[in-house]
Amino acid sequence: MDDKKHESVQVKSSEITPEHLYLSRREFLKSIGLVGAGALLAAACKRHGQTPSTTATNPSPADVSKTFAPSQTSAISSTDKLGEPITSYENITGYTNYYEFTVNKRDVGEVAKDFMTTPWEVAVGGRVNKPRTFGFEDLLKLFSQEERIYRFRCVEAWSMVIPWVGFPLAKLLKEVEPMSDAAYVRFETLLDPEQMPGQKADNFPWPYAEGLRLDEAMHDLTILATGLYGKSLLPQNGAPIRAVIPWKYGFKSIKSIIKIELITDQPDTFWTKVGPQEYGFYANVNPDVNHPRWSQATEHRIGEDNPRKTFLFNGYAEEVADLYKGMDLTRNFD
Repeated sequence: MDDKKHESVQVKSSEITPEHLYLSRREFLKSIGLVGAGALLAAACKRHGQTPSTTATNPSPADVSKTFAPSQTSAISSTDKLGEPITSYENITGYTNYYEFTVNKRDVGEVAKDFMTTPWEVAVGGRVNKPRTFGFEDLLKLFSQEERIYRFRCVEAWSMVIPWVGFPLAKLLKEVEPMSDAAYVRFETLLDPEQMPGQKADNFPWPYAEGLRLDEAMHDLTILATGLYGKSLLPQNGAPIRAVIPWKYGFKSIKSIIKIELITDQPDTFWTKVGPQEYGFYANVNPDVNHPRWSQATEHRIGEDNPRKTFLFNGYAEEVADLYKGMDLTRNFD
């Protein structure tokens, strides 16, 4: 990769969410305790100090509509000046890939509606000094929840802008103290064919597994999401906890995580096993490297009629380009 300076793509603050799609941005943020100085202008931002209540973020099918409640107040710092219209809640929850349930994007919510997320545990181990299994409630107590409004770009060339709620993955990894030889992080999704009927198909290597380099995992933009739109995650969006890495294609953002393992060697991942000629390990958004079956130069923003230009690293180049200095974009970013 060349050493020229990359910049994140800036957008107009006037393009922030229309009132009918996101309540009123100000009133919504007040309702979950996230309004502060610059809150309406700092899209793609961190909202420190927002700890959800246990019932609101560890949902059963009956309580998934509850919103996050504010707790202590601390600093607000920006990670990106996004400002693009946020995709409607209906589209985010009604159009999603989740092959564990079904390959039909618009049917996932119905198939997954009774998926149980209580109790839930995430085991974190491998090359760490303090391996530990965290109950979901533990994660909510340990880590303040933040709002992050991120672009989400699927390898299939559709995209959204999603207001996630969650916390940096780095905070969790620091709790278990990575060893000096830990170089990669491997994630694993729940394996439960009775609840996830798509896992009964034997043409995929279940359980779903994904991976990051340790420095990617420790980057401040990488989060574990527990909610969106100020509400608990629905099953179709990866409840109760999923990864979000906004500069990578969406399949890297593993859902319904039960295991996180620090390892020394690059792990095999679900899609690199299924189609190594089509899906690379790094999977960073790059409009100059086409998928073998379609262009990646443009994308279809769900809810819009006209295509949009796709940006390198999904518009987060200024923050993450240095992670890949010296790498061949055409070989490592497909």
